[in-house]
Amino acid sequence: MRRIQQLSNSVVNKIAAGEVIERPASVVKELVENSIDAGATRVEVDIAAGGSELIRVTDDGGGIHADDILLAVTTHATSKIRTAEDLFQVSTLGFRGEALASIAEVSHLRIRSRQPESETGSELVVNLGERSEVVPCGCAMGTCIEIRQLFGNTPVRRKFLKSASTEFGHIAEQFTRIALARSNVHMVLRHNDRIVYELPATDRLLDRLEMFYGSAVSEQMISIENTVGTMRLWGYAGHPALNKATRKLQHLFLNGRWFQDRSIQHALTEAYRGLIMVQRHPVCFLFLEIDPADVDVNVHPTKVEVRFQDSQQVYRLLLSSLRNRFLGMDLESKLRVPAAATIADPVEQNELQNEFSQWAKAELLRNAASTGSALQLSASPHASTTGTADHTDILGRGPFETDSRGLMTEAEDDLSENRFEAANLSWSAPTDFISGRGLSPFIHPPGDDSTAIDPNGPPSAQVSEQWASPGDSFSSTEDDSRPPMEMATHTGTPASFADPASHPAERRSPAASNFGVRALQIHDCYLVVETDEGMTVIDQHALHERILYEEFRKRVHSHAMESQRLLIPIPIQLGFRGSSLLLECAEHLQRLGFDISEFGQGTILLSAYPAMLGKLPQEQLLRDLAEQLESSSLESAHRDILDELLNMMACKAAVKSGQKLAQEEIEALLTQRHLVDDAHHCPHGRPTALNLSRSELDRQFGRLGS
Repeated sequence: MRRIQQLSNSVVNKIAAGEVIERPASVVKELVENSIDAGATRVEVDIAAGGSELIRVTDDGGGIHADDILLAVTTHATSKIRTAEDLFQVSTLGFRGEALASIAEVSHLRIRSRQPESETGSELVVNLGERSEVVPCGCAMGTCIEIRQLFGNTPVRRKFLKSASTEFGHIAEQFTRIALARSNVHMVLRHNDRIVYELPATDRLLDRLEMFYGSAVSEQMISIENTVGTMRLWGYAGHPALNKATRKLQHLFLNGRWFQDRSIQHALTEAYRGLIMVQRHPVCFLFLEIDPADVDVNVHPTKVEVRFQDSQQVYRLLLSSLRNRFLGMDLESKLRVPAAATIADPVEQNELQNEFSQWAKAELLRNAASTGSALQLSASPHASTTGTADHTDILGRGPFETDSRGLMTEAEDDLSENRFEAANLSWSAPTDFISGRGLSPFIHPPGDDSTAIDPNGPPSAQVSEQWASPGDSFSSTEDDSRPPMEMATHTGTPASFADPASHPAERRSPAASNFGVRALQIHDCYLVVETDEGMTVIDQHALHERILYEEFRKRVHSHAMESQRLLIPIPIQLGFRGSSLLLECAEHLQRLGFDISEFGQGTILLSAYPAMLGKLPQEQLLRDLAEQLESSSLESAHRDILDELLNMMACKAAVKSGQKLAQEEIEALLTQRHLVDDAHHCPHGRPTALNLSRSELDRQFGRLGS
């Protein structure tokens, strides 16, 4: 049997190198961080062959004392801490004293350094762990560390290196992170003697962002600044329109150190919930400054992960800072069209305009009699539902809110605090509309009190009284004489919204008081509305989805979700993992109208479901939910489960693309657009409307801004 023995320093250093030095990018990170800790104001990084042949880092920092150069390549020798207590007050990027010793063990290393008070510098060469004598040398103030033949004595590690371009890509990524964290340092990156980045020192982070990512990113940044106690959050978050397929443009910095943290990433996702498409990720460059005593950075070999003393406080700081900033902004998408060709000669243009004006007047007068009724409004209060759904993609997430009231324990508190702001809407969604036999709660003649829905009455009773008349349903066909485009004049407020007292201190979307607008439906999909600034094109499905989402949200908040019992429970096979996750969330599902129980062997029994979703496939809905729970942590899923269901219900119940809307329906949609918390996006993050300004229209038609 083998005996226990002490490992040699060489073996220890090689083991440490395997943890700290994964690839050339790891070397660049460690050396540049040492330069920053030395107080450098200029750092130059030279790379050859992707770092496998040469890595040179030169700085103008404080340098290394001649007597300390040998210690610099000794294991666990550092100038940054002295006692164990110092680990909890670390303010530098490095502190373990492992990096240089590990690098020297697997490469040919040379250090040249001079302190400001010294007339000459010192040089040390280490060849694959074999040290030479320290000799005097002439050099500039600061330190220059040169690494050649990385992993020269560990061919297995060297064999696993990727191509030079791939390895340099990783180096550039590390360089970018440090350059963003320290914009006050002049930084240069060269590859094969060609300058890749030359970044002058600047106090404006946006300048450095533009250097890396261009104006397309820097111009879409939203400044963030908030201080709570000893914590400060500042930086930039991207406009929701600026989103990516990966998290690579999510840069988080803690006390000047780039780091990753799942809870912080989740807070970022929550802040953008409902503002961007599902499976898309926001862009951010956020800096967190916190007392070093409140965070442990000594939990990961490369220090990219940290542990907060109060992670919930950090989570709330990030979430509230971004949400409050977004709530005070107009995040509506703007429609941009390419510039149209214009006539350069003003005289020629005026002649053409006069010619067209005379022709247009004659044409309009000639056709006035025959076409005068072409745009008359349809008197029918109903429309057919011949269209099909176009919202069948992967389930999205809900919007951001700031209500602090709780719905239930843990999950309720999170849902209420993170998403639910009490919606003071005085209408209810009739079950008939949800099930396809009627339209939404807002479809009733404006100003007609006899048809107003009582918000305090039972939804089913309201439906039967208001909409369930024999032979009067939305499945019936409409008069074929109706023109393909319906125009409505938005002149009033539906009865259920007529009383201003029913909506005290409610936050409104922009142009909430812009009544009297003209609107028309095109392709049975979009509503075109005239505005003071120009025109707005509205996606009827996305807007209705948002309105229904907030109504469902209100019902959950008031514990008013109705449930339909099944005579015979339905068994649903989900597998052991899926069924156990759903059963753990059974209490939360019950608040939404679902009643599930265990049946054994990975199967659950569904005994009741939400009444307003009677026509939807309940089995598939629960399967989708189980998959969502499996793809995320249980803690996160508890916070998300209610919102996921609300998203699904709203999407399934909303009017569809291709569904004709009557005049009253269009008017009600436009009215309720101004009564929801976020009329700019559907719960999945899609825009509900696009704006085209008057000046853009004038430019397209060659009116020269007239």
